[in-house]
Amino acid sequence: MISLFPITIVVLAVFAIILTFSTIKIVPQGYEFTVERFGRYTRTLKPGITILMPFMEAVGRKVSVMEQVLDVPRQEVITKDNVTVQVDAIVFIQVMDAAAAAYRVANLNFAIGQLTMTNLRTVVGSMELDEVLSQRDQINTRLLTVIDEATGPWGVKVARIEIKDLQPPPDITNAMARQMKAEREKRAVITEAEGERQAAVTRAEGAKQSAILQAEGRKEAAYRDAEARERSAQAEAAATKAVSDAIEAGSVNALNYFVAQKYVEAFAKLADSPQQRTVIVPTDMGSIAGSISGITELINAARRSASDAPPPPPRRPPAVPPTIPGA
Repeated sequence: MISLFPITIVVLAVFAIILTFSTIKIVPQGYEFTVERFGRYTRTLKPGITILMPFMEAVGRKVSVMEQVLDVPRQEVITKDNVTVQVDAIVFIQVMDAAAAAYRVANLNFAIGQLTMTNLRTVVGSMELDEVLSQRDQINTRLLTVIDEATGPWGVKVARIEIKDLQPPPDITNAMARQMKAEREKRAVITEAEGERQAAVTRAEGAKQSAILQAEGRKEAAYRDAEARERSAQAEAAATKAVSDAIEAGSVNALNYFVAQKYVEAFAKLADSPQQRTVIVPTDMGSIAGSISGITELINAARRSASDAPPPPPRRPPAVPPTIPGA
């Protein structure tokens, strides 16, 4: 007869192992487990080790509470100005309430994806193409507000929504490229014209300053020339006065020097003339001295005649008529 003791021990050991694994639960970090008692939700298990009541409690759902990224499929959306664009987006979500995420919606990721697609059509369809292309931040903000409010009862927090790509039709893209090219060419022409205007203004300012400086230079030169001529005339007058005073005092040497100087200056000017090739200088320099002596004699004769002339008679006072008495 076969003994049942070893078989019983093996069965009990297996039963103990199964019971241990069914009652002791280890929740990893980043997850939360729901506990069901006879199919009804009772509590949520946090990360760590927990002991369940055997045969009465069991783990219902294993929910990740880490932030997740959902990819929204590409779709065609008609804008307000009847232009079809292809739009896709990404959604960042995080489960804040594991029980609500597990029991209030059947397929959480699919529900959030469909909700994002429908609201994306609504938001983009209410805007024109230029607004859609230039105001992505506004689209993201509007989508985030609507979807976060809608997913609140599901225990989910929508962190952010980003428009990943926007593709207008090829003809619209080509038209936009031509428009951008024309706009840039317009800016280039305006910039070039502005540069030419600034250059013309700068050249005009330079010419103005140059003319002012030239006029100032001519004015200063004229003032210097006039001052030089005035001083030269003063020196000439002083020299002439000195010669006249010397002649008046009876000195003939000053007159001789003055006449000889003028004579030499006349010959120097004659030699400097560009049309004069030959200069004849008189060898008889005595004639010059004779001329000077003749002038001297004339001056002395004039003095003698002035000294020998009788003085003018004195002027008599006018006669007074006699007074008649009794008149």
